[in-house]
Order: sequence, then C-alpha cells, then structure tokens
Amino acid sequence: MSVLEVRGISRTYTLDGIEVQALGHADLSIEEGEMVAIIGPSGSGKSTLMHIIGLLDQPSTGEVIVEGQDTAGLTQDQLSMLRNKHIGFVFQSFNLLAKTSAIANVELPMVYAGVPTADRTRRAKAALERVGLEHRLQNHPNQLSGGQQQRVAIARALVNDPAIVLADEPTGNLDSKSGVEVMTMLQELHAEGRTVVLVTHDGRIAQHAERIIRIADGLVVSDERVENRIFASDELARARSEKEVAA
Repeated sequence: MSVLEVRGISRTYTLDGIEVQALGHADLSIEEGEMVAIIGPSGSGKSTLMHIIGLLDQPSTGEVIVEGQDTAGLTQDQLSMLRNKHIGFVFQSFNLLAKTSAIANVELPMVYAGVPTADRTRRAKAALERVGLEHRLQNHPNQLSGGQQQRVAIARALVNDPAIVLADEPTGNLDSKSGVEVMTMLQELHAEGRTVVLVTHDGRIAQHAERIIRIADGLVVSDERVENRIFASDELARARSEKEVAA
C-alpha cells in the first residue's frame, strides 16, 4: 500500500518577475514501511520535493496523496491537521525553540493537536526516554550537543506516532559519531514498521536506505534498490570495539 504518492507534480516560482522551475514533472510512490532516500545535489529539487510530500508546500501542478487521501483542495488548516497526524519531521537545523526546554519542544506538536496537558507531558517524557534523553528534560537547546538536539527533534517527530518520518539532511550539522547514532535511530524506526524518507546530498547516508531515488534538474532520473546497504548499528558496534582495543 502506498503511503505517499505524487503524480505529475511540478513546482514553479516567480522571482523578480522571472519564472523558475524548481521541480519538473515528477512521479513517485513510497510504500508503507519502506526506508527511501531522495538524493541529489544542491538545487536539484530534492528539498522542494520533500516540502511538497510533507505538505509544507503545494505543487503548481499534479497530485499529492498521503495515506490514501488526495490533498488537492484541502485548506491550510486541513493540510496542517493531516501533516500533524501522519508525518513527523527531522530537519538538518533541528528547528528547536531556543528558549524552551527539551520536553516543551517535544510537546509542541501535541499542543497543535489539542492533546491535554497531562497526556502531553507523559508522551513527551516517553519520547525523550526513547531517544536516551530522559535526563535532559529541562535542558534548553544551547545546553545540548548537536547530536542531543537532533535526538530531541526525533523525539518531537515521533510524539504523535506518525506513520511517516521525513528527515531532511538529518546528519548535515553533526559530527560523524553523532551522525551514526542518528542513522541508527532512523533505521530502528524503520525496523519498527514506520515509513522513513531521507533527503540528502550524501551518497553514504543514502546507502542506509533500502531504495534510492535520484533527483537532477527537478526531475526523477533513477529509482533503484540498494544492493549494499549500510547498517548504522554495525558501524556503532565497530567503533566501540575499536575504542576498547585502543584502551
């Protein structure tokens, strides 16, 4: 069953009176429980595609179908409700509120969803525990490392129990160790049955997925299964083993 499907979508912007096509005629379908990487260089249209399938932007032409629902004609409020219910986002820049605690950042999607305060607190604590940050509930982003901030962002993405997790360059601002830890978490979420979509320019990060969709000049140019998939948990285990040997 397709959880995300786009049919003939394009996205055109007007900048200083000049029409710019960020995304051409694109078709793709992502099945329930898949882990897919969308890869392409800067300016290829991959981020535009992610914003469209994540209902953060609307195509100039074409159809976007999420969990079987055609999103054409939905109001902004309806799109927001659909997005909040079905999709969790993880961004390169974390997108955390700077003057707000980790637990309050994680509670934010539930505030928009109208979840009662007691339930919000319980679920946010559980989500932070899930990513190993139960001891950092009251810390603000500037009191956390980059890897810890991304784990807060993952907890926030999970708190409404979405079927789909969209991760836009999730390791882009992290050191290699933190990047491996984040990829381990995303692969664990996939193993639990969630649909995970990575957007990246990094071929090695893309190799963590089961399937790679390549974007160039606003077009889907290839769609292939991954033959030599990288498992981040193996990388973590190997790094720990090397550290123990060195000690």
